[in-house]
Amino acid sequence: LWRLGYCARLLKTNHFRTAASNTSFPGVWMLLAQHSGRIPGLFVVVKKNTFFTMPETVEDKTNPELYLPHPGVRGMTLLNREAFKRTVVVPALKVKKEIVHSVLKSLKQSVLQRPGLKRVVEDPEDEDSRFVILDPHKVPEFSLGEAEQQVLKQLSVHPEVFKYHLELSYENFKSEEILRAVLPEGQEVTSGFSRVGHIAHLNLRDHQLPYRHLIGQVIMDKNPGVTCVVNKTNIIDSTYRNFEMEVLAGENNLVTKVKENNIAYELDFSKVYWNPRLSTEHGRIVELLRAGDVLFDVFAGIGPFAIPAAKRKCRVFANDLNPESYTWLLHNCKLNKVDTKVKAFNMDGRDFLRGPVREELSKELPLLREEQKTAFHIVMNLPALAVEFLDVFRHLLVGEPCSPAGLPTVHCYGFSKHSDPARDIQERAEATLGTSLAGRCSTFLVRNVAPNKEMLCLSFQIPADVLYKRPCPDEAKPASKRLCTSQDSSEEKVLS
Repeated sequence: LWRLGYCARLLKTNHFRTAASNTSFPGVWMLLAQHSGRIPGLFVVVKKNTFFTMPETVEDKTNPELYLPHPGVRGMTLLNREAFKRTVVVPALKVKKEIVHSVLKSLKQSVLQRPGLKRVVEDPEDEDSRFVILDPHKVPEFSLGEAEQQVLKQLSVHPEVFKYHLELSYENFKSEEILRAVLPEGQEVTSGFSRVGHIAHLNLRDHQLPYRHLIGQVIMDKNPGVTCVVNKTNIIDSTYRNFEMEVLAGENNLVTKVKENNIAYELDFSKVYWNPRLSTEHGRIVELLRAGDVLFDVFAGIGPFAIPAAKRKCRVFANDLNPESYTWLLHNCKLNKVDTKVKAFNMDGRDFLRGPVREELSKELPLLREEQKTAFHIVMNLPALAVEFLDVFRHLLVGEPCSPAGLPTVHCYGFSKHSDPARDIQERAEATLGTSLAGRCSTFLVRNVAPNKEMLCLSFQIPADVLYKRPCPDEAKPASKRLCTSQDSSEEKVLS
């Protein structure tokens, strides 16, 4: 699995590099083949895990003018759409308008297929005729092959290929073609962005920053529905997991609406954490839940785990330290009509686990019977720190352990730069819990965050010897009881 993920990243990285250096895609394919030894199916992985919405193209360069704006736009930092105009000479057939459809159907392999460009244009000198534009890559010498000529002969069309002057403008070029023409030659131009409602969110490289406003405007122009483009200006290192951002183009409105797994959310993108790349993971965890189960969401954000769980008729306890996230969580619960099914909290994660979570588990677990099917799930989606919170589960409850089937299942997220990320996150969790999870946990690769950095989900049932602290025996001597009480108090101070 890790090798497959590496190969997918290799393909993506080299595909971007290929687009910038104008080499051919088969070179990347061969490079991938050398590293993997197994080619089939890798494109499926890349397409699924890539969230880049800017079109990425690697065109045949036998006639580059057709796909390149005017060379004078190189170095432009403020967008001037008029400067992109140019005229290129392309092959065309003169056809009677009554048989245009037949010609298009018969020569579909040779007709121009580029989106945004008309394949059929009027003949200014003959209103009964039309020009059918041909693909200059397929007809490079302005002459058709024998097979195409035979087709035209059957349709009574003269096989002469005309040189047609095609007017190109800013509207005819794709995002990457525009940026490749503007940015310094040889520099990477593909900019990935994620879509959050009407907002396009970028993470620009340093060499792209002088062109950031132009890039923002191009993205807004080429993506219908995008009315605001922002660039992240620092990493997510604040207490509340939000980050500073600069509006590059469009309206300065960062309150937006999104839809994920058929559920609507509203949020202020500048004040709360939202990542559209986690949609599949949110759905995966929610699919594990059944009606009547209990979900404790320790770092709930605006509710992408909590709200769909409530809609599945689970009892939900959702918490987030960020007051803004808490406010939007309440708002989205009402928006989705589950506000009576979700108990929301605005607390530190440790306090939430030692307070409402411990209280509910202490009340519910002793009442469980073997035949009962209620499951308890604890989601900890704070990948930078969640593993460090696992020590809270050590002796969280007092008393005799419940049945093994009733032990809560934890879904803990983490980042890893280790060569074996699954082993790394398991070992870190074991160190924090103070016990081995060998044979008692599973690890799921969520996504590749950056080169050599993975996001994973470690799922396990909390071992009874970790979760429970046995009470002192009733028959113990008073001195022993005092000693036990003293130890309990000391341990409580250490945990807090």
